[in-house]
Amino acid sequence: MAAPRVVLVDDHALCRNGLSDLLRLRGGMEVVAALSDPEQVLVVLREQNPDLLVLDLRMPEIEGLALLRRIRAEGLQTPTLILTMSDSEVDLTAALRAGVRGYLLKDMEPEDIVAAIGNAARGELTVAPAMTLKLAQILQAGAQGKDRRGLLASLTERENEILDHLARGESNKTIARALDISHDTVKLHVRHILSKLNLSSRVEAAVLAVEARASGTR
Repeated sequence: MAAPRVVLVDDHALCRNGLSDLLRLRGGMEVVAALSDPEQVLVVLREQNPDLLVLDLRMPEIEGLALLRRIRAEGLQTPTLILTMSDSEVDLTAALRAGVRGYLLKDMEPEDIVAAIGNAARGELTVAPAMTLKLAQILQAGAQGKDRRGLLASLTERENEILDHLARGESNKTIARALDISHDTVKLHVRHILSKLNLSSRVEAAVLAVEARASGTR
């Protein structure tokens, strides 16, 4: 299996270069670019088509999520993971709404960051353990007072199957192979699931599914 190909964007050289070395030496990943200039990002993503973009949230020239919106506006759908010092619920909410694949904190143990980035590059969803309570609070607020059991009951049998796969952090391609359906069909089901559950991202759906299973609501 080919090594995951990653692009790093961070304005701090020590963090950028140190993480680049860790991903190569300990994570077995290929860092195709480690950038500080946001203007270079679009060019690199088009030319290199990496498996994952690891993006800092706070940068002097442009906010990470503003850069992500610009990337999406250009038609580039590179899976993106946020790596930041911010443990703000507001920032986590904004990142989830932007459709990121994960949200990690820079004060995590280096080996945990490397492992999480590797998982995200392979299609899994990942959130820093310190942010899981805040994520649960976001989910509760996003339900807007509606009964969670009722929301989950609105899903079809196929949508419930796909939600179970999302809870395991699987990518659309993996789900499509497992259920013997097309990739586009999975994408359509995921959109319907997010709409019915009043959620903004796959990460939220995965956490909701795990939480519901633990509480006995599914």
